[in-house]
Amino acid sequence: MDKQYRLYGYRWIVLGVFMFVNLTIQILWITYAPITGPAAAFYGVSDLQIGFFAMSFMIAFIPLSIPVSWMIDTLGFRLSVSIGAVLMGVFGLLRGFAGADYNLVLGSTIGIAIAQPFLLNAWTKVPANWFAIEERATAVGLITLANLVGTALGMVLTPLMTETMSIPNVQIIFGGITAFSSVLFLIFAREKPATPPCPAGEDVRALMLDGLKNALKNKSFWLYLFVSFIGLGLFNGINTWVENIIRPRGFTPTDAGTLGALMLVGGVLGAVIIPPISDKQRKRKRYILLGFALSIPGLIGLTYATQLWLLFVSAFWFGFFLISANPIGMQYAAEVTRPTPEGTSNGLIQLFGQASVVFVYIMEAVKTPDGSFTPALLLAMGLLLISILLISQMEERQTVSA
Repeated sequence: MDKQYRLYGYRWIVLGVFMFVNLTIQILWITYAPITGPAAAFYGVSDLQIGFFAMSFMIAFIPLSIPVSWMIDTLGFRLSVSIGAVLMGVFGLLRGFAGADYNLVLGSTIGIAIAQPFLLNAWTKVPANWFAIEERATAVGLITLANLVGTALGMVLTPLMTETMSIPNVQIIFGGITAFSSVLFLIFAREKPATPPCPAGEDVRALMLDGLKNALKNKSFWLYLFVSFIGLGLFNGINTWVENIIRPRGFTPTDAGTLGALMLVGGVLGAVIIPPISDKQRKRKRYILLGFALSIPGLIGLTYATQLWLLFVSAFWFGFFLISANPIGMQYAAEVTRPTPEGTSNGLIQLFGQASVVFVYIMEAVKTPDGSFTPALLLAMGLLLISILLISQMEERQTVSA
């Protein structure tokens, strides 16, 4: 039988350089979280002003997500991601050269934040252009893995490096790594293979405006948007305030970095192990539900554990189950809204997730006078229960085979 489609080995090169730029921007996003206290002292500002470095990424994402999604769907992911990669590399280096000037560091951070939607909103577009449909949740899972590894590296390396060098020097090193990843993407990324990776018809997508209308008429997609709002809100909130959350219980910035890294290592394993099972069974809803439900015991441990080993186990458990749901959910959204373009559905999910910056701020606002984040973490548990209810109302669709 004559096939008009085929898979190319080069798809792994394209995926690899895309994963690398996603990894490095996460280092830049999270690098101040495990050293909030020391960084506040170094720049002469409050903890909240340091927290704003991470929050600025979420704030910038909100107005940029839809325009960037249009660029990805209209101009292609290679050009769009290249713009983001260049911005990331330039401002990543500038942040290090800004020295101890908080305002210059903040301005550079905002520049990096502007780059982020160009990378995050292409998560499902790259697999759609290069991978067969039964590989796509796995590919999105690998991109999620790179994203998490970057966050984990930022969590662990920053407090260790600041023990022997200044914060600006740490930022210069991270900026240099980021610039290197950008150059690799510019050299090796390709928009699409010579022939499609799937049979005719499976790759048909609507124009962005029509696709946007189609997605917003879909009840299951709306339900998942709210679920992603909650899930990414919890993930971003705990990562942003990780040192503050455990500080009242007597733990150190190094403990905070290790905790954050273990949560992300769990997430990496979850993103590697669970999406391929979802791909094999061609089921999405059950694994999204499983991820949110089983993350609750881990969150309870993060809230109350006073022993370091239990805190670390809880962080790993929480990350494994909550984060594993993310790549499956993104692929679910791409499938349930078909023929909406992948960049559009992905962009809307990321937009709702980044809009959860309000939860990051609420977490800090509702802490007790002695600095405890227990009220915020109890609120997070309630939101996870709401998420489970929303997921139960989502439609389960059998994915098509290639």
